[in-house]
Amino acid sequence: MGIEIWDLWYPNAAAQGLSFCRGRMSSSDAVLVHAAPDSLRVEVRLDDGRLLAFGYQLRRAGPYYPMTRLRRNGSRIHREDGWPIEEDIGRPVLLPGGEIGILLEWWNAADGSEWRWRVEFYNHT
Repeated sequence: MGIEIWDLWYPNAAAQGLSFCRGRMSSSDAVLVHAAPDSLRVEVRLDDGRLLAFGYQLRRAGPYYPMTRLRRNGSRIHREDGWPIEEDIGRPVLLPGGEIGILLEWWNAADGSEWRWRVEFYNHT
């Protein structure tokens, strides 16, 4: 579909919320978010500003994990908190502030006490 802008806000801060992450990337049906806050507002737009998908007050439903998966289903975004799975290798990872990389490797201890990951970043102007 082309280039999209993923705009993530923490809606429960300040008068109108605070920007958490805003980045441009190739179209994707799912992304990972590192260190997501307990609630997110997500808007996915084309470069010309047209809204493609959204999710408001996407709340963490269980314990904290360092990664959150956002899935697009039509025009809706859904949140899934948990450890990355095999199908997440190769997915975009959005970092606080807006940098976007690709998840190359992931490992975590069964008890969640430690994890290791490798992300690749590429920029082109």
